[in-house]
Amino acid sequence: MAHHAQAVGRYVTIHVDEVEYEVFYLRNGQGQPLVCQHAAGSHNHQWRSLLEDSEITRRYDVIAYDLAYHGKSDPPANRNWWESEYRLTADHFMKFVLRFCDALNLERPIFSGVSFGGNLALQLARYHADRFRAVLPIGAMHHSPGFHQEIWRSPRANPARAIPAAMWDSLSPHSPERDRRLVMHHASQGAAAFHGDTYFYSVDHDLRQELGNIDCRACPVVLMSGSYDYLAPPEAVEAYARKIPGSVFIELDGLGHLPMAENYPAFRRYLLEALKVVERKSRVSAA
Repeated sequence: MAHHAQAVGRYVTIHVDEVEYEVFYLRNGQGQPLVCQHAAGSHNHQWRSLLEDSEITRRYDVIAYDLAYHGKSDPPANRNWWESEYRLTADHFMKFVLRFCDALNLERPIFSGVSFGGNLALQLARYHADRFRAVLPIGAMHHSPGFHQEIWRSPRANPARAIPAAMWDSLSPHSPERDRRLVMHHASQGAAAFHGDTYFYSVDHDLRQELGNIDCRACPVVLMSGSYDYLAPPEAVEAYARKIPGSVFIELDGLGHLPMAENYPAFRRYLLEALKVVERKSRVSAA
């Protein structure tokens, strides 16, 4: 008998600075909206296990979208996008998420992002705390220099191989090989967008002087980092988390940079812990 997944995919049209985008997203659940951002050069398949987790979707409306140029979300619909280089900035990234949430009429969703999506979560907490109930950055750094390299544009480079190979090293060796291979497969599909993504990741994202200005009373911040994550090492994440008053740090024991994709069963207990932190902080704020 055929098994049908519960998540449903749809498109929604949004406009960011007069540029039109047809954005694809998967959605399943009810209750508090939980918006999920994939890693650089990937797409919303990284969240498929979460989207099918009935324990979570009974209480959370889980929404995982593809950023423009990624997955099923095409480049701009009303521009000759091939005439200019794709280069993702912090300002555009934040506006994209805000317009997407507006289009779906989401009222103060929880936002979770992984890798460069986790970096974005920190940006949103700093500059748009009023729009989100909480943020859950995963594998995020306050500053990630050195990854926007010209080598990705070299005619001799093969990003479709180089990027997945680099990604492999960021995953936990204890995660199932099948899941790690899928992570690499997804990364190879998004290699064309990876260089533009790293402009945000390595150049335009720098919150070193802003960490103390993130208001966790307005928007709780729960940071997560895997013990095998060399891109966002737990000791580094915990160190900068201390500079964010009221933030919470959770180390993901035995996991790597993309825990929801590389080993969801091991990741989910930490996610449930993070969501409980948000619920507890929300009750305190409401009291």
